[in-house]
Amino acid sequence: MGLIASAAPARHLTPMQALAGLRRALPGVALCGVIALAATFVSRQYGGPQFLYALLLGMSLHTLGDNDQARAGIELCMKWLLRLGVALLGARIALADLASLGWATGLLVVACVASTLAMGCLLAKLLRLTPAQGLLSGGATAICGASAALAIAAVLPRSRDQERFTLLVVVGVSTLSTIAMLIYPMITAALALPPTLAGVFLGASIHDVAQVVGAAFIAGPSVGEPAVIVKLARVALLAAVVLGIGIWARSAWPATDDTVAPRKPALLPWFLLVFLALAALNTLGAVPAAAQGPIGDASRALLVMAIAALGLRTSVAALREAGWRPLAMMVAETAWLAMLALAGVLWMAAR
Repeated sequence: MGLIASAAPARHLTPMQALAGLRRALPGVALCGVIALAATFVSRQYGGPQFLYALLLGMSLHTLGDNDQARAGIELCMKWLLRLGVALLGARIALADLASLGWATGLLVVACVASTLAMGCLLAKLLRLTPAQGLLSGGATAICGASAALAIAAVLPRSRDQERFTLLVVVGVSTLSTIAMLIYPMITAALALPPTLAGVFLGASIHDVAQVVGAAFIAGPSVGEPAVIVKLARVALLAAVVLGIGIWARSAWPATDDTVAPRKPALLPWFLLVFLALAALNTLGAVPAAAQGPIGDASRALLVMAIAALGLRTSVAALREAGWRPLAMMVAETAWLAMLALAGVLWMAAR
């Protein structure tokens, strides 16, 4: 009883303690918010990936990351705002849209995601990286870029090396996704793919949702709808992938001194429960169409703030220490995903 009583205050904060904690977090949250706004302005004004701009701006200000006044707010953005941003992605998922894909497209999406995850594990072994790094890189490439990287990182053991690798993945998938947005529409045009199959290829192969929309706009107006639906089918697999990786991580959870958060996460983290709940509500029509846009914008804003917080915690010198292997792994995964998606689309065209 004495142990329970002494532990209770740490678990149940009084309103005054919670208010004091929010006040301590405010400077860091405001800093991440300003970086997110700057990244959004640059992205809208000049084009390019919003996530990458937030990361680079955060890294340019990394000396503020260790400031005592900002540390609490940066940690809050890296943990709670990140998880909330991932959870809100569920509001874009509806089973009716996914069912409209047909069995061939659905099978292609599952094959792309599963095989790219397996490719990440294989490449990690060949390049002498950890299995966790292979799953993180493969999952980000297979599902939805930076958003998936952050979601997967949330259920992996936290350490300085893991945070650094997460940043590398965010940089890599954002850059490769932008390159794909420019190149892949030219592939669909060269092969004279019909609009629906062109959309399937773009949605199945490009990492980030925003870049899928951009590529579809380049390819033609009728390409957009199938591309977005296929992309959302990949996003719908996020919960299952994160759950599977979380179960694996719990079974192999390390007890090392450099682990920042030694406690195991819940088997089904709360943000995945919210993700699934919002997807179910949207499937039932309980999420109004007018609300889906603002919810999506809120999700992206929270994720941009989380990436800004990650950037504040990492310097360019620290990223250089990771070497060439992570970049080579992401390039190989991206090439594999594109070739598999293209092979599937060509098979469907020949049916």
